[in-house]
Amino acid sequence: MRGARITPLTLSRYWHRRIYEVAFLLSLAILALYVVPKVTNVAPSGLFSITIFVAVLAGLTAVLSVIFYLVTLKKESFIQPFIAYVAFAATVGVLVVQTGGTGSPFIMLWLLVAFVSPIFAVYGWLPMFIVTAIFLMIAYIETRFGVSVVAIVLFSSILPTVIGMLVWRARGQLTEQERNVKTLANELSEVANRSEIVINAIGDGVIAIDAQGTIQLINPAAQGILGWGKQDALALHYKSILQLTDLNNKELDPATDPIMQVLNTNQQIRSNTLIIKTKSGKKITSSLVVSPIGTPGSGVITVFRDMTKEKAEEQEQAEFISTASHEMRTPVASIEGYLGLALNPNTAQIDAKARDFIMKAHEAAQHLGHLFQDLLDVSKSEDGRMINNPKVVDMADFTKTIVQGLTQKATDKGLSLIYKPTDNSNQKTITPVFFVNQDNDHIREILDNLIENAIKYTLKGNVVVDVQGSDSKVVVSVKDSGLGIPTEDVPHLFQKFYRVDNQDRSSIGGTGLGLYLSRRLAEAMQGRLYLESVHGQGSTFFLELPRISSQEAEQLRRQQFATAAQAITQNESTIAATAPAMPPVVTPYPQTSQPTAAATASPSSGVKPATTVPRGESLSREQIQAHVKQLEEMARQMQTDVATTPPAVAPPEILTPVPAPTIIPVRPVTSTPAPRTGQQ
Repeated sequence: MRGARITPLTLSRYWHRRIYEVAFLLSLAILALYVVPKVTNVAPSGLFSITIFVAVLAGLTAVLSVIFYLVTLKKESFIQPFIAYVAFAATVGVLVVQTGGTGSPFIMLWLLVAFVSPIFAVYGWLPMFIVTAIFLMIAYIETRFGVSVVAIVLFSSILPTVIGMLVWRARGQLTEQERNVKTLANELSEVANRSEIVINAIGDGVIAIDAQGTIQLINPAAQGILGWGKQDALALHYKSILQLTDLNNKELDPATDPIMQVLNTNQQIRSNTLIIKTKSGKKITSSLVVSPIGTPGSGVITVFRDMTKEKAEEQEQAEFISTASHEMRTPVASIEGYLGLALNPNTAQIDAKARDFIMKAHEAAQHLGHLFQDLLDVSKSEDGRMINNPKVVDMADFTKTIVQGLTQKATDKGLSLIYKPTDNSNQKTITPVFFVNQDNDHIREILDNLIENAIKYTLKGNVVVDVQGSDSKVVVSVKDSGLGIPTEDVPHLFQKFYRVDNQDRSSIGGTGLGLYLSRRLAEAMQGRLYLESVHGQGSTFFLELPRISSQEAEQLRRQQFATAAQAITQNESTIAATAPAMPPVVTPYPQTSQPTAAATASPSSGVKPATTVPRGESLSREQIQAHVKQLEEMARQMQTDVATTPPAVAPPEILTPVPAPTIIPVRPVTSTPAPRTGQQ
């Protein structure tokens, strides 16, 4: 109780400002009463009998009130409002004394001063009682002491002070619940202040939008990017400030507007393909993240940044990588081909030691070729050149085929590769049908990469592949018992060239492009790729694709078959119309020329003959014309040989016309994967 009597009442900044406003207005009124007789013919008496000294005190009080109102201390204190109160009390006290004492027309102002004094506890009411006692002593000495004076002093000074003590003292005695609420309010206020400091320090633009789409907060970075000031942007609809368009400069409709989507779905959305139009009309490429606040429809926080410079640099890098990869792939393919010929016993004879060296060089050349192809694939996926050729496929059977193709690789490492839908070898199972209409080559590349990674990063145990789904989606999971991924690396795992850098993986090779390309392919098929992982226990990767019904699958298959048949007919007609006419050719019999390396390559030698084009590569028009000329030259040479050969050597039945030349690869390679439809 004692502490409550001597401790000033703790008021919030709101009440501090109210005290300053009251002191300022009343001081301004006193100054006005002082000025009126100076500028008019009103006599300086009664209410207008303000002296210069009182006017100066009133002016000082007004100035202090304005300063304290504008400059607020970080920590709430009663010092500032107490100074303003003392200045105002002194002004009113002198005013009352100079205008008649107990008969002053301003006695009501003194009553207000007395009533407010207990707010400051002993620092307020004790000086009030002292001043009142001094006034009564002076009145007694001057023989003005009487019942009327005592009554006026009692009602204008003593009683208001006592009443103020009761009112403000009762207000100061808070219950436990009120104290908790007050403490919580103060803590929230501090948190809000700190949050505002943090938001203002963020380099990215931050905008808070409520359920009606009205901007409630905009940080300095957002103001700098958009060109809008804080006072101009607040309380406006976000579409007036954050003008979003697609890459074709078309305005977004509600179905594609990320802010409206988050308000409706309460799910975070990220986008790197939107254009922001600033206040001046400048268009910038942005990276945008929209996150929900609370329950659906409550509001969103939008974080964005200018990606124009980064996108330009990325485009330059992509062009360089694409050009360099394309140019380097040709000599690498030649190196790989010649190394393959050197390993073929039908074309070269080498000892075991040299064979070991060439085998290592051949594997390195293959790895380098795959790296260049991955770089080209990434470049195509980023600049939109990656073609998506959808075909209906049953994911259960398709995944089973891929697993069977990689089973030997897992077995060689001592692992078990399990396809869960058919794992019950002793029981008959019915595998559900999960149809999707997507690019089969893209799906194969994603699953190949996920399963190979699982085998690569699993030292012992097994890899389990499963296919499940719902009415709207199909999910293929690849679970391993391998190294797992640290939590801090998971958000970056699908970034380009990112690899988990720790001691466990130091001996495992990789480029950091596989998962990045896999996610890009999954997103191109309206799917997604995500994972769950526990470091040291293993990881599970999930490929999610949209599912179609059996009826839709059958209908799409018929359409795709008809389209393919029509394309084949058109190609045959084009070839027949453009093929050069070739005369009959007489082939010498028996054949006496030496077999070529490609013709004599044995399938058992481990090196395939040059019969395919490296993946992603196609022949140019100039290459086709050069090859046709080469075939024509070969035909003319064969006709010359026939003319110089005796007729008895070549029976008539051997005379056969040479068909139209077929387009075949120009550069020889020894081992290349099947071409991917999306990369032609």
